[in-house]
Amino acid sequence: MKELYPLFGIVSVLNTPFKTDNQIDFHALKINVGEAIKAGVSGFLVPAMASEVYKLSEAERIKMVEAVLEEVQGRLPVIAGAGETALIKGKRLLKSYADLGCKNVLFQIPFENENQFRAHFLNLAELDLEMIMLQDWSASGYGLPEKLILDLFEQVPAFRCLKVETIPAGVKYSRILSLTDGKLNVSGGWAVTQMIEGLTRGVHAFMPTGMHWIYTEIYRLWERGEEDEATILFQKIIPVLAFSNQHLDISIHFFKRLLNRQGLYPTALVREPLLPFDEVHQQISDQLIERVMAIENEIKRTSI
Repeated sequence: MKELYPLFGIVSVLNTPFKTDNQIDFHALKINVGEAIKAGVSGFLVPAMASEVYKLSEAERIKMVEAVLEEVQGRLPVIAGAGETALIKGKRLLKSYADLGCKNVLFQIPFENENQFRAHFLNLAELDLEMIMLQDWSASGYGLPEKLILDLFEQVPAFRCLKVETIPAGVKYSRILSLTDGKLNVSGGWAVTQMIEGLTRGVHAFMPTGMHWIYTEIYRLWERGEEDEATILFQKIIPVLAFSNQHLDISIHFFKRLLNRQGLYPTALVREPLLPFDEVHQQISDQLIERVMAIENEIKRTSI
C-alpha cells in the first residue's frame, strides 16, 4: 500500500482576476497567491471551477499555472487543473503543465459509465505525472462508485489524492478513508460548508476559495486540539457560506467582490455567461464582506 500523500490544511482554489478589457490580470493573481501564502495555506489549485475554467482558453490556463508557479517558487505544491471533457485536449494540457515543471494535476473527467471513465483516466495517467488528484464531483448525488475509486487507487501509483464534492460528502469521506486504510489523501472542495464535519471524519485537506486567513486559522485551531474554538470561528462564517454556496456562479461573484474589496483584485469582473448578481445580491454580499474582513483583521492582529 502506498504512503499517504502529504497534503494537509487549506489548498486555495484561485479565482481568475480580469482587467476591464476582459484579459487576465496576472499581476493581481500573484498578489492573491502571496497573500494566501502569508495566511498559511498549504498549496494552490488552478485553474478549477471557481476559476471559470471553461471560459478560459487553453493558452490562458497554461499561463495561469505558469504565473502561480513563478510566485510560489517551489515553496508549496501547485496542482494544475486539467478540466477537459475531450481526452485529446486533456492530454495536451497535461503535457503543457509538465513542460512548465508542474506534474501535480487534477483530473476532472466526465462520467458516462465505469468503463468509459476508467479508460479515460488510465489514458491520461500514461503521462509522466507525479501526483494525480481526482475530482469526485456531483451536484446532486453520491458521485463516483467507491469500487472504481479503489481500483484506480490500487492500479495507478500516481493517483494519490481525491477531491470529494458530492451530496452528501460526509459518509463518502469516511468510506474512502476506511477502504484505503487512510492512504488516499482526501480533501473537501465545495463541501467545505461541512468543514467541521470533515475535520471530525479525518479529512486531510480542504479546498475553498478566498477567506485564506479564516480557513487556515480554523484548521490550525483544530490541529492544536482547540476544537471548540475552531467550531466557534467556523460558525461565524456560516452566513457567508449560506449565501455564497447557493450556486457556483454566486460564489464566483461573491469572492471576486471580496478580493476586490480587500484590494487584491482591481476589479470584480466575471466572464459571461454567468448568473446575474443583482442589487439585492450586492447589498447582501457587501454586508457579509464587512463581516469577513472584520474577522480576518482580528486574526491578523492576534497573530502578530
